Amino acid sequence: MNRTDRLYALVEELRAVAPRPRSATWLARRFEVSSRTIERDIGALQASGVPIWAEPGRTGGYVVDRARTLPPVNLTPGEAVAMALGLHGLAGTPFASAAGAALRKLVAVMPAADVAEAHRLAGRVHLIGDGPATPVPAAVADAVAARRVLRLAYADRTGAVSSRDVEPLGYLGNPRHWYLVGWCRLRGELRCFRTDRIASVRPLSEVVTRELDATDLDIPNARIRALSLV
Repeated sequence: MNRTDRLYALVEELRAVAPRPRSATWLARRFEVSSRTIERDIGALQASGVPIWAEPGRTGGYVVDRARTLPPVNLTPGEAVAMALGLHGLAGTPFASAAGAALRKLVAVMPAADVAEAHRLAGRVHLIGDGPATPVPAAVADAVAARRVLRLAYADRTGAVSSRDVEPLGYLGNPRHWYLVGWCRLRGELRCFRTDRIASVRPLSEVVTRELDATDLDIPNARIRALSLV
């Protein structure tokens, strides 16, 4: 079993017995690795946000919060390819990395035969070109969620670069480009920064407190819509 499979299996083992604990020694025997490896794996899961904690004592061990974790979602091969195709459209967006990670998590819990069939089906799907989007810098992609002021080196349409301290408030996308919407402290107003013109970015310690309202964007309502999750 490779490490990725073991990490998912660890979570499912803990979910199956929760709220009872499993010791590192018991888990080490179950997965045929050392207790130190289990401790490193648990640390990695905790760092990624899985709600696991350690209960002390002779009968203690690791416990996962079942209310805050989900059981595996089993996809059919067709559903897996459909998701991969849909997520391909996120290339170059602020969510490209998260999309790839989400798909890998789902595929990791599929039965091996279904994974093989999904690969065969995907091999029959052909895409032309990579689309017009350009990659978004990682710090910019995380900016709105992180709610930290950014110091940007930004090039205008003539190529002149200036330093801007920007309060990131949202993203704006069209078929050709992605923009970071933020309050520009240099200009003292709301501005849209084309992500492919951001030469460098450095997050600052200051927390952003402003919020973006769609009416703040000088765009007719008929031309703009918010992303829906339903």
